Amino acid sequence: MPQFRPVWSLTLASVAQFLLQMNFASANVALPAIRSDLGFDAATLQWVVTGYALTYGALLLLGGRFGDLVGHRRSLLIGLVAFALSALAGGVAVSGGMLIGARLAQGASAAMVPPALLALVTGAYVEPAARARALGIFQGSTAAGAAAGIVLGGFLVQAAGWRWVLLVNTPLVAVLIAAILWGVPPSMPRRGTRLDIAGGLTATGAIAALILGVTQARESGAAMTAVTLAVAAALAAAFVVVERRGSDPMLPGELVRGERAVVLVANLIVGLVLAGYVYFVSLYLQLVLGYSPLMTGLALFPATMTGMTFSMFVSGRLLPAIGERWQGVASLVLLMVGQLWLAQVRADGTYLVDVLGGILFTAAGVGLALPALSVAVTAGVAPHRRGVAGALFVAGQQIGGAIGVAVLVGISAAGTAAGGSLVAGYGLAFLSTAVLALIGAVTLGITTVRGRRSQVPQA
Repeated sequence: MPQFRPVWSLTLASVAQFLLQMNFASANVALPAIRSDLGFDAATLQWVVTGYALTYGALLLLGGRFGDLVGHRRSLLIGLVAFALSALAGGVAVSGGMLIGARLAQGASAAMVPPALLALVTGAYVEPAARARALGIFQGSTAAGAAAGIVLGGFLVQAAGWRWVLLVNTPLVAVLIAAILWGVPPSMPRRGTRLDIAGGLTATGAIAALILGVTQARESGAAMTAVTLAVAAALAAAFVVVERRGSDPMLPGELVRGERAVVLVANLIVGLVLAGYVYFVSLYLQLVLGYSPLMTGLALFPATMTGMTFSMFVSGRLLPAIGERWQGVASLVLLMVGQLWLAQVRADGTYLVDVLGGILFTAAGVGLALPALSVAVTAGVAPHRRGVAGALFVAGQQIGGAIGVAVLVGISAAGTAAGGSLVAGYGLAFLSTAVLALIGAVTLGITTVRGRRSQVPQA
């Protein structure tokens, strides 16, 4: 067993998060080759990505609760084993249905991983400043994995074929599992509690229906979308009733009330802005400026490096000085500035003038936001609730991203129709996210002023 367990736990947690993000990004790069090989039509092809996102987002809370009950290391290992096996199944898929099934299973298994990782990191680092630095490094691995996935995915598709985008995960995860077994101490499970099946089913169903409704709105039509969202609302209401009546609820009320509730909303806004800006910047670079997919990935690389730098280095020094909520306010202001910059994009624009400044400000905001908000969400949470708290943090980003892209696509379409150009639509979408970031900053700032001046609390 390594002598310095906290460092080892942080290192392996960051590697695991890196692999998850790399897998998701590289799968997106492989979509054209998958469509050609397996004969997907456009509507079915999106399920290679949507299927993963659906089960991943829907099962995060249940995955977090499972880790709290059986032990976070055990939950992490189960999730990684299932992830590696489902990646293998997807890599050898001989039909579209088999591939989509494997991606659904991969998303479900991945849902157990981030909550357990956050619980392990927050459990290993008790001292506030050390925890802030550790979470900054951990969140920086998210951006690094996404960037590596774009590059690695393109290389693997060209050099070996799309199947290796999935197959490469299996040996990498196998090595990671061996390292975790060797170097991460077991975490104690919570005895005398249950999984809360009713709460898990209603929460999972509500999140799944919400994600499905917003991501499939254009394909399903208004009537089916309304039905799906109504089902989501009904299941969410049922979840609230179940949790209030339960003796050991999956999601205790203190995790979603008061100042923490405002932090969770801010986290959702960050997820929305992050997903939306990557989506529309990619479209602008390719459809307006004429960049190739590879050049688009390289154009986004400065933003990735900025996000990593602010997450790993700037955040760790700033957070102990001003507190997690004020850093959250600062991050939302940076997001607003970046989105306002991008809202000025022109049809005859250039990367250096119209794009670079906007993505750098936005990436800096994300780099400050993720460590600060993860500290705020998990601070003061009992050890047997850290998995659910971590799941809340990750689920907020996933839901925000899913809702954000769907809503912003509609806003962009309205702007294009009114302005007569794609750029007008993109500008309106960026302006909308800037306004949303401003609202989040003001709300979080007011809440912080009204409450006690926040410092990074002891766990």
